[in-house]
Amino acid sequence: MASTDVTDVTDLVERARKGDPRAVARLISHVEDGSPLLRAVMAALTPYAGNAYVVGLTGSPGVGKSTSTSALVTAFRKQGKRVGVLAVDPSSPFSGGALLGDRVRMQEHATDRDVYIRSMASRGHLGGLSAATPQAVRVLDAAGCDVVLIETVGVGQSEVEIAGTADTAVVLLAPGMGDGIQAAKAGILEIGDVFVVNKADRDGADATARELGHMLALGESRNPGDWRPPIVKTVAATGQGIDEFVEALDKHKAWLEGNGKLAERRRYRASVEIEGIALATLRARIGDLHGDRRLSALADRVVGRELDPYSAADELVAGVSD
Repeated sequence: MASTDVTDVTDLVERARKGDPRAVARLISHVEDGSPLLRAVMAALTPYAGNAYVVGLTGSPGVGKSTSTSALVTAFRKQGKRVGVLAVDPSSPFSGGALLGDRVRMQEHATDRDVYIRSMASRGHLGGLSAATPQAVRVLDAAGCDVVLIETVGVGQSEVEIAGTADTAVVLLAPGMGDGIQAAKAGILEIGDVFVVNKADRDGADATARELGHMLALGESRNPGDWRPPIVKTVAATGQGIDEFVEALDKHKAWLEGNGKLAERRRYRASVEIEGIALATLRARIGDLHGDRRLSALADRVVGRELDPYSAADELVAGVSD
């Protein structure tokens, strides 16, 4: 790597730490594009990361995730905190980029230099997130954000990945949208640290909250001292209940810190990230072998019943790992 490239990365990181939004944007672009400078970027950011409180928001389409995220930004800014938002949007079928719907709905914060909002394309990645999300969180963390809010695509119950990406996972529901049934499905109840019934001014909000409470009670197998997820009712469009929402987040963060669970979650997050990078590296190396004599020879031996597929795969992995 050229020394000028390293100098550019150092300059970008310094500018990002001073709150320069263009520098933050360029660093996240390096992440999303899988830039050759990405390793240098991550190495330069690491000493400054690890301070932000990461909150993930998930739920079915139409429950008000963007409106709730915007309301949280307002509440945290009133506390004097710098806030970063990663809004993971569906990918455009034409350009592959984010459709930017979430960022459009948060325009009220566009002129605040202490709020950074970035739409990221899911690019077909399952789980409601982008594969680049963990590194993008690190950029915002190192850039001095006190809180990073991650809003998922909103595709339904496949979004359980957010539980491994955030310190606190929030599941949003709304009355009259079948969310009570949706919440009972595998994965959704287990990932929520805080449950929010948004649009609580609609008919059925109390019933939705009660039904959710019953389902949580049925699924409980908690020990004394374990966290019991609260259910908060909000009307994010007017700000109603947002103070209680923030209070629930503060309580969960305090519980995590008091029980050593915050460090535990972050260790798990780091292990998943390391594993993902290692697997991507191996996939790239194996992809380079298509048409290679080693892979063709192994395929011939499997077809000729000299070797089983698992043994062939072991040989292949050993070859690309050397």
